[in-house]
Amino acid sequence: MRENDMLEKEEIFSKVLRAGRRTYFFDVRATKADDYYITITESKKFTEEDGSFHFKKHKIYLYKEDFTAFEEILAEMTSYVLNHKGEEVISERHQKDFKKEYASEKSDDDEIPQTSSFTDIDFDDI
Repeated sequence: MRENDMLEKEEIFSKVLRAGRRTYFFDVRATKADDYYITITESKKFTEEDGSFHFKKHKIYLYKEDFTAFEEILAEMTSYVLNHKGEEVISERHQKDFKKEYASEKSDDDEIPQTSSFTDIDFDDI
């Protein structure tokens, strides 16, 4: 069997998620025994100072015997993040006008040190 025929046989179903500089590829593939597994590939674009660019890729292979546990943990982790931080993206990289509000985060127990409590010193005293 030619390499191209094998590649076509291997890729069964695919989805792409574009997310800024990152692209996620979700692929159902077939083993030689014609069983299915999933690959998740993160591809991130890096631009050089000269304008050229390259991609770094990271791949996860997910096999059927791990689907249930993987799905449960992924659901638990995403729920945790959304329940604790909400869906709004709050980072300087994603929001150009992001400014941390220290006043809104300051509790009554937090004291800001006063720098205006210096003792007046006269140089004649030295």
